[in-house]
Amino acid sequence: MSGVSVLKFSFVLMMLLVFASQFYVSVTIAQVSESEASSALTSAEGAVGSAYQAVLRAEEVGANISSLLVQLNDAGELLAKAKVAYRLGDFDEVVRSASLCSEISESVKNEADELRVEAYGPRVTGFWLTFTGSLVGVVAVGFGSFWGWRFFKKRYYERVLEMKPEVSSDES
Repeated sequence: MSGVSVLKFSFVLMMLLVFASQFYVSVTIAQVSESEASSALTSAEGAVGSAYQAVLRAEEVGANISSLLVQLNDAGELLAKAKVAYRLGDFDEVVRSASLCSEISESVKNEADELRVEAYGPRVTGFWLTFTGSLVGVVAVGFGSFWGWRFFKKRYYERVLEMKPEVSSDES
């Protein structure tokens, strides 16, 4: 081989390696993006589930959750959009939609927790008021019964002692 042909061969081989490395780098980046998209999708699913549970807990104590349901519906739509994008291979859209979904879900969860605390406060106050009133009522009835019993017992003894016994004779 002559020096020129070795040089041409080296140049062609170098160009081939450069083009091949571009392909391998883009495939590697796509795999990282796919794993990031999968992670973002999983995180969004967990956030929506957590927000849903928080809304249920708020509803159980009587909070008004109508606005939260609208936001939760929006988060669900974004999650569905992210899942469709994942199936289509649009990983950038998956990450974007999943991130928005997670943000809305966290906001809903925080608002639901605040509403639950606000709705739960009066219930706790009402419970303690009822408990205290019942306790005072039971104590009052107990003492009233005891003092009434003592009063009637004393009066009964006084009446018995004031009675004049009569002697009767039984002749058979």
